[in-house]
Amino acid sequence: MMRSLLFVPGDSARKLEKGLASSADALIIDIEDSVALSAKGEARRVTAEFLSAARSASERPKLYVRVNGLATGLTDDDLDGVMRAAPDGIVLPKAVGGKDVAHLGAKIAVREAEYGLEDGGTRIIAIATENARGVFALGTFAGASQRLEGLAWGGEDLSADVGAETNRRADNHYTEPYRLARSLTLFGAAAAEVDAIDAVYTNFRDLEGLAAECREARRDGFIAKMAIHPAQVPVINETFAPSQDAIDRAKTVVAAFAANPGAGVVGVEGEMLDRPHLTRAERLLARAGKI
Repeated sequence: MMRSLLFVPGDSARKLEKGLASSADALIIDIEDSVALSAKGEARRVTAEFLSAARSASERPKLYVRVNGLATGLTDDDLDGVMRAAPDGIVLPKAVGGKDVAHLGAKIAVREAEYGLEDGGTRIIAIATENARGVFALGTFAGASQRLEGLAWGGEDLSADVGAETNRRADNHYTEPYRLARSLTLFGAAAAEVDAIDAVYTNFRDLEGLAAECREARRDGFIAKMAIHPAQVPVINETFAPSQDAIDRAKTVVAAFAANPGAGVVGVEGEMLDRPHLTRAERLLARAGKI
């Protein structure tokens, strides 16, 4: 189970090694926004070498590569450069609905066959709100690909796409257009039965603000958050790990339904609970068991 996904530039071997030691549950090795066009080839080479070396570690985070978006014409070169090193997954930026995920999945399948990799073993995380077209397509991911593992959202590219002056209010909370995109991503992920992943918190020195945003995201149903700096990882990991009180409560709910298998409603500590409460409890315990 992933709680933290740390972005690391794919053209810096030093930063990649630092990311490996960060305690992040996953690294997103970036050969998109953080790498200049002139450095893409070098980034592919450095990323492939890092993947080949890091995959053999007994304890390591999941290793994903954020390729350039399908509209750039660079995606095939990115996949040719990194797929031979067998990343755990590919992160697709600026995704516009399920059709883009299906398109990427077909490209990945060709490389898996060519390089002798497990068929279907390479997963996909789509960043689904980086332009207005993507926001309107959030309901189309269900059934797009068995590879799809999660939907993430982001407000930085989206704010540029719509021409906003900022995407946050003076109190550092998102303005309404971005709160809407966040909520729709959560619903889109639930509809597609994949993980919902919260956006980055760009002020990496404000760990209190990060923790508050993590708590809100966990409360609403997100199971993980992307990070841009190693210092953010411990805060994200701690916040998205279910507390012992929450685990104990979930066990009590599950036990109450198990003791009354024919009941639609049970009483737990003076509260009447029905089947949605059981589903929530089971999902929390599943998350806790995988962390």
